[in-house]
Amino acid sequence: MKKNIGKLLSLTFTISILLLVVFVTTKNDATLVDEIEFNNVDFENIQYANIASNVKAFNRTAFTPKLGKTFTGFKEALGFKESQNDYFRVNQFGYLGKYQFGKSTLKVLGIHHPQYFLSNPELQEKAFIANAQRNKWVLRKDIKRFNNKYIKGVKVTESGILAAAHLAGPGSVKKFLRSYGEQGFADANGATIKYYMKKFSGYDTSLIKPLKKVKVKYESA
Repeated sequence: MKKNIGKLLSLTFTISILLLVVFVTTKNDATLVDEIEFNNVDFENIQYANIASNVKAFNRTAFTPKLGKTFTGFKEALGFKESQNDYFRVNQFGYLGKYQFGKSTLKVLGIHHPQYFLSNPELQEKAFIANAQRNKWVLRKDIKRFNNKYIKGVKVTESGILAAAHLAGPGSVKKFLRSYGEQGFADANGATIKYYMKKFSGYDTSLIKPLKKVKVKYESA
């Protein structure tokens, strides 16, 4: 019995020694592999890879200014609807620029050089403001009368009225309001006064001051 116990203890000790040797060897090999891999790392490429990854992440969440319901938000949203904010666009009906002005409206504003207008973003912004001022003057009584009321299920607001006037002209908007939506309007693309009133509702257009006669001053090339 004692002899068997001795053999068992001897075998256990031998196995323990073998396991220890395997463990130390494996650990040393792993350390060696780590050192080899570490020494062969291309840190420069990793750096640029990280930058590229960050750029891709930035592009996926590209910065967009939150303009909200400000006046800038109003004109940028309207410009996007008209032309995707493309100052140099001319549509199939000859409407020009970011806000898709017709030549007849430009003449009313004192702009008689359509090609120069198309090439001049600053002039286009001035024309937008001037046209909004003129429309607000023409529709001032209707803005006061119908603001915050509902027509055809759409809440009427000043910004919605001005956007609709940009689309259809102040005369058509006046008819729409005073007929409580019975006299409508649709442009060649099917856009309606009702749609524009709803889409551009609730923006702050208080910066636009109503002016009866407004001309855009500019010097053509």
